[in-house]
Amino acid sequence: MKVFVIGATGVLGREAVPRLRAAGHEVGVLDRRTTSMFDAGQLAAALTGYDAVVNLATRIPLGAKAVLAGAWAENNRIRTEGSAAVAEAATRAGVGRIVQEGISFVYADGGDRELDEDAPLDPVGHVASSVRAQHNVLAHPGGVFLRIGMLIGGEAQPPPVLVGDGWMSVVHPGDAAAAAVATLDAPPGVYNVGTPVLKRDTGITRLPGFVGRATASFEVFSRSQRVVSRKLTEATGWTPRA
Repeated sequence: MKVFVIGATGVLGREAVPRLRAAGHEVGVLDRRTTSMFDAGQLAAALTGYDAVVNLATRIPLGAKAVLAGAWAENNRIRTEGSAAVAEAATRAGVGRIVQEGISFVYADGGDRELDEDAPLDPVGHVASSVRAQHNVLAHPGGVFLRIGMLIGGEAQPPPVLVGDGWMSVVHPGDAAAAAVATLDAPPGVYNVGTPVLKRDTGITRLPGFVGRATASFEVFSRSQRVVSRKLTEATGWTPRA
C-alpha cells in the first residue's frame, strides 16, 4: 500500500514511519516547504496516487504552557481546519483510507465503568477540537479515527499533573503508532487506543481535584475514564507491548 504520512517528524510520526516500512508499505511524507496541510488543493496534488493518508500532526504545548488556553490554539487549528483539509484532499485525490489521530480525554466521567467507543462524550476546552476532527474524517467513507490515551514513555511529554482519583487511559507512542498502522486494513470508524490504569499507579504528580476544575485545560484530567480498546484488538489483533 502507498501511505502518505502527515506529522512524520512528531512523537507518533517518528514511530509510525519505520513501522509502515517494516510492514511493506511505500511511505511518502508531507513536505511543509511545498505543501500546507491547511490547503486542500496542495494536499490533493501531494496525495494523488496514494492509497491511504495517516494524519498524526499535532502541536501540543509542553510543560507549564499546557495550562494556558491560548497555548492550544495551533493544535486546535490542526485538528479542526487541518483534518477538514485532509479529508477534502483525500476525496479529491481518490484516497481510499484516512487514519486520523485524536484523544480519549473526550469521554465523560465514567467512574469505574468501562468506556467503549459508544460511551458518552463531554468535550470541553482544548479537547473539543478532537471531536471536530472525528466528524471531519468520518465524513470520508474510509475514515478511521483513533481516540488515543495519554502518551507515556519514549519521547512523550505527559501533562505535569493529574487531578482526582479514578482511571485513565495510557499508551506508549510506539503502541499508538502500531495502532495507526494496523487500522489501515480495519473497518472504518472510531477506535480507542490505550490501556486503563489507576491514576495513583502512574507515578505522575497529582493535585487536588479543585485545581484541575479551575481551568478547562486540566478539567478533563480530573475525570475517571476507564477506556478500553477491545474493538481495536478484535478488528486488528493490536495489543500494547510497552
